[in-house]
Amino acid sequence: MLNVILAALLVACTNGHYHDYDWKVMQNNFPEDFVAGEDESCDHAKISSYHIHVLFWQNNKDHVESALNLRNDFINRFELINKNCTITAGDPAPGHEMCVFEVDWNPAGPFTTAQYSFFIPPYRLQDTSIWMLQNKGDHDVFIHPNSGCETDDHTKWNTFSGAKWPIDASVFTCNYPGCKPNTRS
Repeated sequence: MLNVILAALLVACTNGHYHDYDWKVMQNNFPEDFVAGEDESCDHAKISSYHIHVLFWQNNKDHVESALNLRNDFINRFELINKNCTITAGDPAPGHEMCVFEVDWNPAGPFTTAQYSFFIPPYRLQDTSIWMLQNKGDHDVFIHPNSGCETDDHTKWNTFSGAKWPIDASVFTCNYPGCKPNTRS
């Protein structure tokens, strides 16, 4: 019985942390046969960028204040002052520089609460994610890739730190590699 409890504890502890394999996958260092250039499906879509989202309770004054402080700290730490995103949130935008999306003060797109996000090029994923995870306080962080396959990006290839929030995948209109939606998602 003790062995079962210890095994369960080990699994629970390791599921909440990144492993070297996770970073390699998230940085698009897939095995060569995994990223097949001729594959036009979402099964092996090329990941062009990432988003880091911070979700917060919009009706809780203290939670809003600390979320905005975290946003400002991230902007300052990564020198993103006046680097607002000019792309739609669903655009994988290969080669685009890191930028800041506007705050969604109410549920929007697939999110069921207020949130804000940052556009992250693949080569900046590790340093920005580490900083966010170490500084998020009591906020929940959602990180996902952008491949054009919006449903998979948000439901299969994502990671949460903190509470796992529901994602409303019914809003997605792009589900093929490289797709760029016309509206924010």
